[in-house]
Amino acid sequence: MATGVPQYHRLVAGGVLAAAVPALLPESADDRSPCGGGAVRRPGGAGLPAPGDAGGVVAAYDTVTVALRHGLEAVDILRLRRACGAVLQSRNGSTVSFLVPAGTFETWHLPGSSCTAGALMPPATDPRWVMPPTGAGLAVRPTDSWVLRSALCEAACTLTAGGLGPF
Repeated sequence: MATGVPQYHRLVAGGVLAAAVPALLPESADDRSPCGGGAVRRPGGAGLPAPGDAGGVVAAYDTVTVALRHGLEAVDILRLRRACGAVLQSRNGSTVSFLVPAGTFETWHLPGSSCTAGALMPPATDPRWVMPPTGAGLAVRPTDSWVLRSALCEAACTLTAGGLGPF
């Protein structure tokens, strides 16, 4: 092991930690997680509802999940730039999930965060929304993945400079 080089361990096959965002993942009998923490959405999975289906599954989005303090700092940065899309807090309140365009999970590699494919959308009136869907028909607007990456890096620097990191 090289000195000074961070070592990252994959917790589940494919690098997806299913227990991190159980509120955002669809339930499917054939996609059970080896951790037992919910279901993992497989890209192009058969038998999953189409976007806008009554089941509430939206296949057009992936989710990037970070710790609560880190995520809220990033939300503030994105709001100042008028670039923040829909954001949802986890059921237990310890993480924040940003909705990003589909396919982001394939290239997302940012320490301190995880990206999973697919999202189960709660109703727009759910109190867990940090940045709820807005506009006509309560359309969900995803956050651009590169803008989010930049905001998360800036948020990490801000928190570390304020003595609140690493997190």
